[in-house]
Amino acid sequence: MTQRPALTPDLQGTVERDGMTIGYAVHGTEGPAVLLLPTWSIVPSRMWKAQVPYLSRRYRVITFDGRGSGQSDRPVGPDAYNDSQFVADALAVLDATETESCVLVGFSRGCPWALQLALEQPERVLGIVCIGPATRLAPKLEERTQWTFHQRHESTEGWAKYNRYHWLEGGYDDFLEYFFAQLFNEPHSTKQIEDCIGWGGEIGPERLVDTELAREVHQPPELLTKVTCPVLVIHGEQDAIRPHLEGVMLAEATGGSLVTVEGGGHAPHARDPVMVNRLLRDFIDRVAPRPVRRTWVRAMSRPKRALYLSSPIGLGHARRDLAIAQELRTHHPDLQIDWLAQHPVTRVLDDAGETVHPASSYLCNESTHIEYDAGEHDLHAFQTIRRMDEVLVANFLTFADVVAERPYDLVIGDEAWEVDYFLHENPELKRFAYAWMTDFVGWLPMPDGGDREARLTADYNAEMIEHRARFGRVRDRSVFVGDPDDIVDASFGPGLPGIREWTERNFDFAGYVTGFVPERVDRTTLGYPADGLLCVVTVGGSGVGSSLLHRVLDAIPAARRLVPELNFVVVTGPRIDPNSLPSIPGATLRGYLPDLHRHLAAADLAITQGGLTTCMELTAARVPFIYVPLQHHFEQNFHVAARLDRYNAGHRLTYAEASDPTHLAETIAKALNTEPDYRPVESDGAARAARLLADLL
Repeated sequence: MTQRPALTPDLQGTVERDGMTIGYAVHGTEGPAVLLLPTWSIVPSRMWKAQVPYLSRRYRVITFDGRGSGQSDRPVGPDAYNDSQFVADALAVLDATETESCVLVGFSRGCPWALQLALEQPERVLGIVCIGPATRLAPKLEERTQWTFHQRHESTEGWAKYNRYHWLEGGYDDFLEYFFAQLFNEPHSTKQIEDCIGWGGEIGPERLVDTELAREVHQPPELLTKVTCPVLVIHGEQDAIRPHLEGVMLAEATGGSLVTVEGGGHAPHARDPVMVNRLLRDFIDRVAPRPVRRTWVRAMSRPKRALYLSSPIGLGHARRDLAIAQELRTHHPDLQIDWLAQHPVTRVLDDAGETVHPASSYLCNESTHIEYDAGEHDLHAFQTIRRMDEVLVANFLTFADVVAERPYDLVIGDEAWEVDYFLHENPELKRFAYAWMTDFVGWLPMPDGGDREARLTADYNAEMIEHRARFGRVRDRSVFVGDPDDIVDASFGPGLPGIREWTERNFDFAGYVTGFVPERVDRTTLGYPADGLLCVVTVGGSGVGSSLLHRVLDAIPAARRLVPELNFVVVTGPRIDPNSLPSIPGATLRGYLPDLHRHLAAADLAITQGGLTTCMELTAARVPFIYVPLQHHFEQNFHVAARLDRYNAGHRLTYAEASDPTHLAETIAKALNTEPDYRPVESDGAARAARLLADLL
């Protein structure tokens, strides 16, 4: 599946030069200009995806696809790919975007183009950042010198794969897998490798051979170092593509600064984007300074303050987080709470009169990404979160800016995955007490994902376990929203511990947090008639439930023939327009309901997806319900299902079963005649969670 960019460009276009079309994009409209140069045409400008969203908040960021990649033309022949062609393309893009001067950022082969451009037109270059430079100042790594590109070799092992005959005679995919595994030689780099293999397949071996032949004509590397502008070099110490010595020599020759990434490989901007983005920000601000207005408050004059991050995936987190916040205020009445959140959570917070931090408007919306990734009642949750990587990087950096600008005593992250992950990757950024909350632990593979998905989920789990073992100090409290018996009885993967045993060792348990006192509600107080039967249909806060709403609407006529007194209220939530659904006799369509839990507690039956919050609200209120987990959604199919089985709650249907109007109607009729025999749901979870947090303030 094509990954949706986190941002839409403010300007997108093409420029023609010598009959060649170059595709470019501009993100951001204010501040100094930053040109993120292309690199070897094996990848397009999307390789900067971890930089563009964050940098474009502060600067005018320009990218373009190098010839042979992305939206640019793919000319034939080596002459079309020599260094001077790429430099001329860069200048053409600067002219087309009316950019008088800029900071140049180059990666690998893009670094000599940045240096050459600065030599040719120094007045247009404010400074240069070279990441993993491939300038030929230092000799190749020894393991690469024994193989030549132009000769056939009997071996196709290791760097022998870097060979025109191997590429052209069926070994291109083999080369891509090997090359990008060397480029990202840091552990747990599966997503970066996967991205690049996909991009590498777009250019094909023929044009890539042209690009390699073109390298035989190049500027003397010593000449390139005669630039006079400020230079920053970022180079991984364990770079397996170009030796770290090359970065050292470039920094010395240009009088520039050098940042060595110890343990890092060739592309730290992709593998360690938080660190690199902050370096880029600091360098740009140094070479293109702007006035700064800040306030510093003396420590003892600061109010007690917490920053609360509530997951935007569904609205259930928001309700439970509000309940916990209210309980936390009973322990600390003077506590000020700011919320860093996205739509639709912000709507719940606004209704509750809470303070939403202004920087929330900078967050890239995760619900939009998930809706783009979803199919017909199908959301591959694990893969979707992997594909959300650029969104998570950008949102973490927004968070990092917020906590740098205003001191917080406590940060609470309710499944704020980006904050938890990148704090462990960059533990030096932690400057506050930090509590992590979740209602499930462990990525689990879907059966049809095969061995590949099983390996990927195990790798993600292993990285999390390693993070916690090495940097236990990052979290001051890990809170599981539930009890130990709610955890799935499964393993994190081969050679890894059991999920339940590991979670019991590493978490405190708050019990389930409903956010309200579980009780049935008199439907007449909500405007429903006292007689007849009521079925409430809801699919959560995102827009991925539209397909299920259509299937339920298809089944309503048959259901009402079986149960004539049955009426339906179909709740679309904040991200589905009720007008997009057909009008069906016996069904009332409603949009966002801020007190949805009360409508559910007034129902005789509910139909929902497999989201934990709604299902547990129904369990707490002892309402019969049918739930239809999203296909390929590992949390709904495994974690939620296991918890509901423990509570003896709900009737589970597959989407295929729910798509049969007769079968769904019969299930509805049967469920209306079933007396719930649910395990009681605790009502003090919010208070227990607040007690676990209160002593961190």
